[in-house]
Amino acid sequence: MEKIFKLKQNGTTVRTEIVAGLTTFMTMAYIIALNPNLIVGFGQGAFGTFGDDGFAAWNGVFMATCLASAVAMFCMAFLANKPFALAPGMGLNSYFAVVIAQIAGAAGCSMLAGLQAGLCIILIEGIVFVLLSIFNIRQKIVEAIPLGVRLGIGPGIGLMLMNIGFGSNAGVGASNENYVMHDFFGALAASSAKEKLGEYWPAMVLTVVTMFVGLFLIIILAHYKMKGAVLVGMLGASVLNWAGQAIFLHQNPFASLKTASWLPPFGDMAKTTLFKFDFATLFSIGWGTVILLVITFCIIDMFDTIGTVLATANRAGMTDKNGNMPQMRETLLSDAVGTVVGACTGTSTVTTFVESASGVEAGGRTGLTALTTGILFLACIFISPIAAIIPAAATSAALIYVGILMLSGIKNIDFNDMAIAAPVFIMLLAMPISGSIGHGIGLGLITYTVIKVFTGKAKDVSVLTYVISALFLVKFFLAI
Repeated sequence: MEKIFKLKQNGTTVRTEIVAGLTTFMTMAYIIALNPNLIVGFGQGAFGTFGDDGFAAWNGVFMATCLASAVAMFCMAFLANKPFALAPGMGLNSYFAVVIAQIAGAAGCSMLAGLQAGLCIILIEGIVFVLLSIFNIRQKIVEAIPLGVRLGIGPGIGLMLMNIGFGSNAGVGASNENYVMHDFFGALAASSAKEKLGEYWPAMVLTVVTMFVGLFLIIILAHYKMKGAVLVGMLGASVLNWAGQAIFLHQNPFASLKTASWLPPFGDMAKTTLFKFDFATLFSIGWGTVILLVITFCIIDMFDTIGTVLATANRAGMTDKNGNMPQMRETLLSDAVGTVVGACTGTSTVTTFVESASGVEAGGRTGLTALTTGILFLACIFISPIAAIIPAAATSAALIYVGILMLSGIKNIDFNDMAIAAPVFIMLLAMPISGSIGHGIGLGLITYTVIKVFTGKAKDVSVLTYVISALFLVKFFLAI
């Protein structure tokens, strides 16, 4: 252990690293259920848009989440020796779900075929990221982002996660015919809301109450420094939701467990997502559209990943005064490998999770922390039936809490400098509104560049920042 992870050099022990890995796992385990819910459920509850293929597809994405996360964390442990945990990134999976639906609609195929076509894009993106990481190009892009803009990425992501938690997943912010997406506050204000929603009214109320109770529970437990406050709060909210289903909705929340198989659903993954690359369906929507999709994913996911890595490193205190982190190339290579594995098994882009900071706060300083978390993720392939019954509203509470944590990074930003304040505020608005970290960073960089140029400080902007800003301008104007 000492030879591999250099424990003494990093001032830590095997016991401390294992405890830190367990802590990280407990704070981010929600992704195991949330990722398949978002990709397969697509905002309408598990299996909603995938029809008869829904259950198998959910299992496929579930398995892919565990396997790709574990492989990425093993790479992080042995290549970068960093305590960061990785999994399919939030925001990235939501965008991937949208693309799946768009491909299915354009090609006139099933959602499962749309998923299999979408995985081709993730595979290409992952291969590109591996090459860019090996040749250190991604690190140069990271260093080209001005420090003030970097510091604003974390808070922007935080607002986006809160928007996802309050909106499409918990049913507070968005509006749509499905009760889970209904505007909760608007419904309460309408005198005829209960009559209009009819049988869906109790379920909507239960969904929102579950989310708020889970959020309050997590915050209170975290205040008392309870290890795994996020996971415990999510489980507490789940118990409330299950009780509400039984008492008020007269439903058995555990009905699916009666016929569930406790063996890892390798069969479902092999049937739906494992190396199921449907290039024919992808290219049936047109070569031009495919190229634009690949470019869009590469640009957005490039900056989504960079943004998450920077936000995590900043929160963990692992960056220097210039905002740079040692072993950045190996760190980025780890998520690139995870992305390729995710594409081959059935999930969206794998990235570093901000919850890694919880393990760092517990004393984790080396890759042994990441290795421990990865082993625990691998073990989770045996709990698919349990993960499938966790309510989406319970996982929303975790999303909102993580968003609050990331928003706290706003205190490190110099708002007296308008060249920094303006880009940051634009990112804070753009990320949750567009649902894209990449779009937010792009608008932030464009704003920073324009302000510097027209205030006589053009030399403060690096050549690569000019190039990136120009690329984003082209992307926005061409609507790709």
